[in-house]
Amino acid sequence: MTEYGKRGPNRTGLIVTVALHLLLIAIYFLQPHREKHAPPPAGSTMVYIAPLPTGKPKPKAQQQQAPKKTPKTPPVRIQRLPNTITLPNEKPVEVVKEEPKPVTQPPPPEMDMQAYIEARRKARGARDPGDSPSEESESARATRIATANIAAANGRTHGDDKNETGGVFSLSNKTFHSADLKFRGWNPNFKRRWLQQVTVEQGAEVDVETAIIKKMIELIRKEKTGDFEWNSHRLQRVVTMSARPQDTAELQAFLFREMFPDYKPPGR
Repeated sequence: MTEYGKRGPNRTGLIVTVALHLLLIAIYFLQPHREKHAPPPAGSTMVYIAPLPTGKPKPKAQQQQAPKKTPKTPPVRIQRLPNTITLPNEKPVEVVKEEPKPVTQPPPPEMDMQAYIEARRKARGARDPGDSPSEESESARATRIATANIAAANGRTHGDDKNETGGVFSLSNKTFHSADLKFRGWNPNFKRRWLQQVTVEQGAEVDVETAIIKKMIELIRKEKTGDFEWNSHRLQRVVTMSARPQDTAELQAFLFREMFPDYKPPGR
């Protein structure tokens, strides 16, 4: 018999104890997991309802409503009252316009040829040959003024000039390219007036008016070499001018205004 405290450990018991523990641990880990639900409260019940299968709603047949027929109302006829004026229900008739008939003029009464010509002239608004002429043209007016100025220019009658020289110009037969210039001056040798007539051509000048003015200056310088007096009908007084060569531009401009008041140089 063995004494207490000297007996060794029971190896078989230890091995069985360890094997049981390992078996419990394996069973715990190998068992399936289960969802834990909280217990329902006391006094209430829980009912699970399965959802119904969803189906497509059937389309409702649209009933077409037939249009309602509105009854036609007969036109209301108003009874005509006595002593009233109403318009008849008639369409207006188009009025056909008649073309005016040509009026035939009665034949004129018999008249002599002179009276007939006079009547025709009055109908056309023509002037009688004996009446005064109409307004003169611009060229005719310029010629008339130039002739009047020339006829009175530097006029000295009966030896009235101090140096017995000077004269009168006159212009005739003026066209677009030529003119006849007459100069009646004093001949210092014979102490009497003598006439010079020159046909002025345009030549190389810009116009015939320029050629006439230059010819007049040439004739003036044959008798006047210095100052001379010009009787201006345009200014209504006597003007002292110079025939010296250095004063040619001033003399030429003055004669243009005297002889051709309406003159306009070409190209302006």
